[in-house]
Amino acid sequence: MISKKSMDLIKTFEGFSALEYTCVAGKRTIGYGHVLAPGEKYVCGLSEQKAEYLLKQDLDLMEKALNRLVKVPLAAHQKEALLSFIFNVGIRAFQKSTLLKELNEGNYDQVPKQLQRWIYVNGKPCNGLIRRRKAEADLFEKRAERKRSVFL
Repeated sequence: MISKKSMDLIKTFEGFSALEYTCVAGKRTIGYGHVLAPGEKYVCGLSEQKAEYLLKQDLDLMEKALNRLVKVPLAAHQKEALLSFIFNVGIRAFQKSTLLKELNEGNYDQVPKQLQRWIYVNGKPCNGLIRRRKAEADLFEKRAERKRSVFL
């Protein structure tokens, strides 16, 4: 189960949109980064409460995938950092990533470095992703409490 602090981290980076929009990956999205399934519609938009509900549902799916794919023990803060990452890049990308391979080989120290590789949008570094990956790396290494400003 993800903590409120980590949920707030994801909400901060995703931002809230009551109306549907197309994200940079070209997917129909609403709320706090919820990707709409085919046929799923919110014609009149949605409330922040409904968006948070969808976020929790999405994170439950991410957590199940994380538990299935990661073969080494994780501390709660490491799990939460990876949930933020998976929520952003998707389960399929995580499943095929060098990050997962390194982690499953027990190379925990490589995870922050691997996170930093995922900062590009259309081949160009994105400041928002740079900040997000730094926050995720700090959380994974349990440096998040000392660097609160990096979340904002």
